[in-house]
Amino acid sequence: MLYPLKFNSILKEKIWGGNKLYFKTEEKIHDKKIGESWEISGIKNEVSVIKNGSLRGKSLQDILEEFEDKLVGKSVFERFNYEFPVLIKLIEAKENLSVQLHPDDRLAKKRHNSFGKTEMWYILEAEEDSRLIIDFNESITVERYQELLKKGDLEAALNTVKVKEGDAFFIKPGLVHAIGAGITLAEIQQTSDITYRLFDWNRTDKEGNPRQLHTDLALDAINFDSHNDYKIQYHPKLNSKVSLASTPYFITNYLKVKGGLDLNYSNLDSFTILMNVGHEDAFIVHEKLNYTISSKETLLIPACLDFIRLESKGTKLLEISI
Repeated sequence: MLYPLKFNSILKEKIWGGNKLYFKTEEKIHDKKIGESWEISGIKNEVSVIKNGSLRGKSLQDILEEFEDKLVGKSVFERFNYEFPVLIKLIEAKENLSVQLHPDDRLAKKRHNSFGKTEMWYILEAEEDSRLIIDFNESITVERYQELLKKGDLEAALNTVKVKEGDAFFIKPGLVHAIGAGITLAEIQQTSDITYRLFDWNRTDKEGNPRQLHTDLALDAINFDSHNDYKIQYHPKLNSKVSLASTPYFITNYLKVKGGLDLNYSNLDSFTILMNVGHEDAFIVHEKLNYTISSKETLLIPACLDFIRLESKGTKLLEISI
């Protein structure tokens, strides 16, 4: 009964959002600032719903409970049970996001009974001179950090990185970061919605209230040492997989496809997610049926499907598994 699955997008209004993700829904939302589109989510009360085929209308949680390891793979099911382990998003930052970080598994479990949040980004669009904030510009002491925070001058200690389409970044727990204005990206992360905000550019909401900061919670979660290992270096190869990230939480490969490519998942004990990060449609052929993956669209291939064919006039995809 399982087949390549598409899900309805879950749109999130954000103070820093824009209008580039409107195409993800047919609803009239043109007065809203949409910052995130959750493409595949197992977050409690925010679970994705299938929009194609005979399982249409069922949630990701429904089919995980029904099909178990046939959906996610035996080893994945043994490890995560009935919790889907990754969250896939599209993010548009019309304005800067808050300066923030995420806790690791140990701290998140202790404080929130949750997974931590390891994540990676792939840049889909970037306006001229758009930048990310990643890390401190040099290693910093706790005392210096607290002094800058008290003065409202944390920005002086932050490192910025100019970006372009196709750049990729790995964001470890504890790494201070913010997505800058003018950037649209794909985010792959652990199933977690825990963020500690440090600074929010003195913004206020519609009622004039500043957003909550989490400076006390963040203090023992921050990595104060400056690093330079967050940008992912890779060299695309036509019709061949290139590794972007290989972690205990997710494995992400990059695929540049033109023509046809047969994908063999018979030795992969995991579901696979294909995310079209290019500009042309891709087509999945399975059991004589075609499934279109349009630009900025995501599709889940259940673990029980061993062979598929991928075809495109020319596009780029992220391939995510555990």
